[in-house]
Amino acid sequence: HQVLRIKTSNEEQVKQLQLLESLEHLQLDFWINPSASAVPVDVRIPAASVQSVKAFLESHGIEYSILIEDLQDVLDQEKQEMAKAAQRERSAGFDFGTYHTLDDIYAELDHLASQYSFVEKIQIGQSYEKRPLYVLKFSTGGSNRPAIWLDAGIHSREWVTQASALWIANKIASDYGTDATITSLLDHMDLFLLPVANPDGFVYTHTTVSARPALPRRSQGEECPCSWIYPPLSPTGPGASKNPCSESYHGPSANSEVEVRSVVDFIKSHGNFKAFLTLHSYSQLLMYPYGYKCTRPDDYVELESLGRSAANAIKSLYGTTFQVGPICTTI
Repeated sequence: HQVLRIKTSNEEQVKQLQLLESLEHLQLDFWINPSASAVPVDVRIPAASVQSVKAFLESHGIEYSILIEDLQDVLDQEKQEMAKAAQRERSAGFDFGTYHTLDDIYAELDHLASQYSFVEKIQIGQSYEKRPLYVLKFSTGGSNRPAIWLDAGIHSREWVTQASALWIANKIASDYGTDATITSLLDHMDLFLLPVANPDGFVYTHTTVSARPALPRRSQGEECPCSWIYPPLSPTGPGASKNPCSESYHGPSANSEVEVRSVVDFIKSHGNFKAFLTLHSYSQLLMYPYGYKCTRPDDYVELESLGRSAANAIKSLYGTTFQVGPICTTI
């Protein structure tokens, strides 16, 4: 498998890429979808389709370069690095700078909950394969206080999101009482953090060392790629697909998948969440509703202002530029 970086120069070339994306027999995996000519597109291509794709691009005058020559080789190296890191951890303790298995992550949740009195591990449900959905609750007292929700890993192959969520959990726990911002936040609000929103897909990506995980659709009985790596989220709309084999399949009904339904039920039963944040990877984007339709939410002005403030804060620290906007018009 190769990964190409494709650069379009006009809207007509974007349309040609969107046509290419629709050709299911090529089994292309667009890491960045074609949406605007100013945005480069990264796509993973199976070996059998590489020459056909390159010929298509060249015939339409579309510029491309090889981003990753052999993706399987990169994945194999990643596995080796993880094994070495696991050996180091036996003597040095948990390493928040590397990737971990689900069992290791869940064990660290237990460790954080036992180490800090204001951290509690709670189970909000089970996955399709009966794996627990664990949430860390950070609370310094009171009942049903205003709360913030943060989850990661609903797209389970985005490993850096689960790793980032775990780093955030440790940062909040260890810095409470010394960091003024974290202390003020937890003195007034609770925080609920779900580090692995899709444990079945996460386990699958760890146990199937392949450039393209593919497995049977778990409920429809159809052979579809990534059915556990991307559980249906709903709702319908321009950002979703009716095709059950699509990575953006919206599902047969709202909250049809047990992982999503568990989160929805928990948040509704709590009743006092003030913010909902979800972590994804492979772009520098700060996005807000909606994704399934292109109308602006009632609090559009506030969300836009908050997003730009966050983007400016990130840039002031790291020089990284984040694009801000509604999901529907940003990707």
